[in-house]
Amino acid sequence: RAIADALQEGGCREGMPEHTIQLIPMTDREAIRVLVQLTHHVDMVIPRGGEGLIRTVSDLAHVPVLKHYKGVCHTYVDAHATLEMAHEICVNAKVQRPGVCNAMETLLVHESVASRFLPKLASDLLGHGVELRGDSRSREIFPGMGTATEEDWHAEYLDLILAIRIVPNHQSAIEHINTYGSKHSDAIITESENTQADFTHQVDSSAVFVNSSTRFNDGAEFGLGAEIGISTDKLHARGPMGLEELTTYKYVVQGNGQIRK
Repeated sequence: RAIADALQEGGCREGMPEHTIQLIPMTDREAIRVLVQLTHHVDMVIPRGGEGLIRTVSDLAHVPVLKHYKGVCHTYVDAHATLEMAHEICVNAKVQRPGVCNAMETLLVHESVASRFLPKLASDLLGHGVELRGDSRSREIFPGMGTATEEDWHAEYLDLILAIRIVPNHQSAIEHINTYGSKHSDAIITESENTQADFTHQVDSSAVFVNSSTRFNDGAEFGLGAEIGISTDKLHARGPMGLEELTTYKYVVQGNGQIRK
């Protein structure tokens, strides 16, 4: 309430109408149902919270909802990756802030580089306190990791946990991402322009990164100012959202008697 009062007071000082910023003091979930069905009074709802809250709002709403769903984010290390760069990117994507929606949750590695790439990366990640869960081929290369289950490929850990899978080619990586991902943030590490093109065209996510960390999917990093969220919707805003992404348009047509024939 104190934050809402402060924002309301500041807005009024800057010329905003008094009730532009309001706080609904009720904590009963029934209030959500009423709010999101006020089609004559509410233009849009942006639920911020866990996946359960967002799905509840989406199921109940009669007004448009901008969804900020979970981030099951992937990094794919290709056969043509610069492995030193891939190592730094993967450590950053997992460790820098593991509890945020754009942190890497699943690592995919091309089979031709896995035996050279995984041992050092896995060892370094363990040194950062990361729990590793791998498929059978990953565990053969680095036996120190646990076993990844089907649930792990769907998981948004928001924690120091990483699922690892070895894939035969970049198309398999794309298929995995489009099957298990949440259309949030996904990255490829490769020097092959053809593979980059396939990945960026075929991975259906709000932001796709080439040779950089998924952690860059952020409103401030994209120059949008204060971020409202990262939308995984396709209309009307997708990806990081600032104030501009919350606006829409209307046409004002001025004439002097024109009629349509």
